[in-house]
Amino acid sequence: MSVDKPAIMQIVDTQIHTTCPYCGVGCGVDVCKQTVRRQAQDNDSPLINEHLIGLSGQVSHPANYGKLCVKGSHLLETNSPEGRLLYPSIEGNRASWTDALDTVAKKISHVVDEHGPDAVAFYLSGQLLTEDYYVANKLMKGFIGSANVDTNSRLCMSSAVAAYKRAFGADAVPCCYDDLSNTDMIVLIGSNAAWTHPVLYQRMQLAKQQNSNMKMVLIDPRSTATATECDLHLAIRPGSDTWLFNGLLNFIHANQALNQDYIKQYTEGFEQALLEAQNADLATVAKHCDIAIQALTTFYSWFVDSPSTISFYSMGINQSTSGVDKANSIINCHLASGKIGKVGSGPFSITGQPNAMGGREVGGLANMLAAHMDIHNTEHRSIVSRFWKAPNLATQTGLKAVDMFDAMAQGKIKFIWIIGTNPVVSMPNRNLIEAALIRCETVVVSDVVDKNDTLGFANIVLPASAWSEKDGTVTNSERCISRQRALVASVGESLPDWQAICEVAKRLGYREAFSYQHAGEIFCEHAALTGFENDGRRDLDLSALAQMNKTQFDKLAPVQWPINKSAPKGTPRMFTDGRFFTPSGKAQFIVTAPMAPKQVTTAQYPLILNTGRMRDHWHTMTRTGKAAKLHQHTQQPYLYVHPAEAKKYALADNDLVSLSSAQNTTERHMPIVLPIKIDSKQRSGEVFCPIHWSKTYTSHVNIAALFSSAADPISGQPELKHAAVALSPLKPLMQMVLYTRQAMEHRALAKLGDYYVITALENAFMYRLAIFSSSQVTANPQLSADSQTDTATNTMPSAMNLPPSLTKHITTLEHWTAHITQHLSSHFELLAYEQAASDSRQCMALDEGKLQFFCHASHQLATPNSDWLNDLFNQASLNPEQRNRLLQHRAEPRFTQGKQVCSCFKVHENTIVEAIQQGATTVFRLGEGLKCGTNCGSCKSELSQLIAQHKALDNNLNKIDIRVEI
Repeated sequence: MSVDKPAIMQIVDTQIHTTCPYCGVGCGVDVCKQTVRRQAQDNDSPLINEHLIGLSGQVSHPANYGKLCVKGSHLLETNSPEGRLLYPSIEGNRASWTDALDTVAKKISHVVDEHGPDAVAFYLSGQLLTEDYYVANKLMKGFIGSANVDTNSRLCMSSAVAAYKRAFGADAVPCCYDDLSNTDMIVLIGSNAAWTHPVLYQRMQLAKQQNSNMKMVLIDPRSTATATECDLHLAIRPGSDTWLFNGLLNFIHANQALNQDYIKQYTEGFEQALLEAQNADLATVAKHCDIAIQALTTFYSWFVDSPSTISFYSMGINQSTSGVDKANSIINCHLASGKIGKVGSGPFSITGQPNAMGGREVGGLANMLAAHMDIHNTEHRSIVSRFWKAPNLATQTGLKAVDMFDAMAQGKIKFIWIIGTNPVVSMPNRNLIEAALIRCETVVVSDVVDKNDTLGFANIVLPASAWSEKDGTVTNSERCISRQRALVASVGESLPDWQAICEVAKRLGYREAFSYQHAGEIFCEHAALTGFENDGRRDLDLSALAQMNKTQFDKLAPVQWPINKSAPKGTPRMFTDGRFFTPSGKAQFIVTAPMAPKQVTTAQYPLILNTGRMRDHWHTMTRTGKAAKLHQHTQQPYLYVHPAEAKKYALADNDLVSLSSAQNTTERHMPIVLPIKIDSKQRSGEVFCPIHWSKTYTSHVNIAALFSSAADPISGQPELKHAAVALSPLKPLMQMVLYTRQAMEHRALAKLGDYYVITALENAFMYRLAIFSSSQVTANPQLSADSQTDTATNTMPSAMNLPPSLTKHITTLEHWTAHITQHLSSHFELLAYEQAASDSRQCMALDEGKLQFFCHASHQLATPNSDWLNDLFNQASLNPEQRNRLLQHRAEPRFTQGKQVCSCFKVHENTIVEAIQQGATTVFRLGEGLKCGTNCGSCKSELSQLIAQHKALDNNLNKIDIRVEI
């Protein structure tokens, strides 16, 4: 009888410094990894398991000093292997990497031979690492010979880039984050920083607390969460920003506040810019911006009187058909007042993606070369060509994102490689994007997830390593380069993107130029190129980092470029010496003539649609969608409607409506359907919808389809903040909230309802469903419910109407719930209860007392209580009282606390209001008692709003709170 020898087990915990993969703040993250090593005494092959067991903000990182937002705090919950793309495939069939890469290379070679290099395109992502970007750009522009390599940063930052280049001669952000803490005034323009960049917003809040004289101004058509700390909110007419800042330039001149010495010594073109701005007197600006002259004068006077000012701007400026001029109108005001190149002053464009700036550094846009060099500059082309030893360096600007997909739809682009992005959701004019991908001969998609709206169009799918598996660098909004370090081994057969690109390059015959052993070699080559024949003539210079070995690269600490002999430890601020990178060395004033948006309202499409982000979600939810806690703040997409429109259309909260535009008519395309929220914080005549939801999570929320391809003529950035739409109320025959223990595929959901939304909970999945009468839907006879998107198989029609209504065979609540149970249970214990008084019906299925599914159906609105249901799905067995409450749809009192406000500590609105009523009338006191706002801080703005609402109510009741916090 043999006896197993005991295994030797070793457990080691290590802390790894890395960088958050969300917005452009570039927060440092510390991750604790536990490595468990087991080895039998007579076994030479150990079993090693790695687990990520903890995450926190990196205290020493200059971007965040230990702070993280709610998304960053829950990163580990998004890092599970579920839903990952694990293996390559060709035409839907699993393939080896060898076969997949051989096929990609053969397809590129064939297209180049038959149609030339400009029939090939790469579409990249601001979520790639700099090293991924570098090799993709090098392969395309230097060796394939086309500049058709663009990125989703085109949708985010390209207008800001173009404005910087026009004014400064380079894409050089002049400011740093420390300026936010050391300024007299912050002007937030088209930025809801409280939700989109909460770590920086907390820095602004702290600065304001420490400096009672500091002013904060919000310029945004909506009163967002950011407004809570602002001294002034200018709710300007959408698209009127150039009028506003031309007016400011005119006001600076008229009030003798020009910095004449700075203008004379360091700038050119002032007189021409002022001549245009003089058309923007106070009355004219007030009229075009639709704001009061008094508020306008207050803002202008504050700007003039403040010794230092930061203008902090984002998508509200950039995503416009005149975004470049808008940004230059802001820059003009800083040049005219000399508020640039010094502490606490400057035009600060904030990026929306973790490595949008790194992509720009290596030339990841179709109109630039690597290292911030210009594709139209003969000397720059010579530098790059000689450095790379590139045989086919592109000589002309490539196709920018919108033009790239237009050319694809016309049959000019035959091959596209999409890496790390989801253009079917994020690009405007979705119907054209789908048509373009269908027509393209070869679509290659490299991604981390196995389901998204773009994957359904791919001929070749390549699994990419995820955030926790990749090694390299990213650059944040203040030019700070940080290391992203691999935490665990790649799952399945996934590979880092740079390796896949290099393997294709080798197969194309370029082995010598792409034989890198690790990411550090790529970074050092990139750094060397930035310093090659530079001598201070170009802004981007990383030459001090070009000779790092692998150990030095692994230890690289955060540092802001330029990093060279003159500044070996980096450069916090640019242009402190008044020297710019224009031919004359002087900054350029730009003439900016106000332009109206291209997508204008009409009698047929009378409402302006604005878009943006929600607090706890990001982009198309391929990451945040996996974390149940990040669904609780906003569980489904809403259309936010002003009370005037709600009254006009006879709408109440949660009523369903359809949206249409000239690009997406209900007669020809799949309608956009979503519930409304009445919101007085925006202007009448305008509606707002978040960008995140798509066919992956809903049946009919594809917001990008409503926008045209209109783009800024200089930057190519599309107008994603202004569409003309029509709203039509919908009256469902029946509505339902369905909870299941197991996830359901889209094909199954389409058999249960005409409309649905999917929300992940911690212990279950929640589905909101609705059935419409056939007269309310546009039925396509060629499609049935079975042809709805099925992300399990990634099949997706190019355009689709609502399916024929289920009311053809479902006519009562009882019939519908029976239809549901038929699909979901065959052997479970079924219980049902009908409430005639409330016109609703509940049914549930139990397996040995354990809840398997529950549905609440009604002819009216079906209101969920997801916290309660989530808890019940976590119970080993439901007791009789729980069963009765569930069948009667009566939540336990502890779950009737309203909307969840604090995601970190699960603090709900009613609990917060009760604490306010008991005297916790500051955010600090709420944090002391409830912990809300004390971790990531993302909910602080909402806490402030609740305090302000309560104080307003008290004032109305003559109950003035006179407590003072010491």
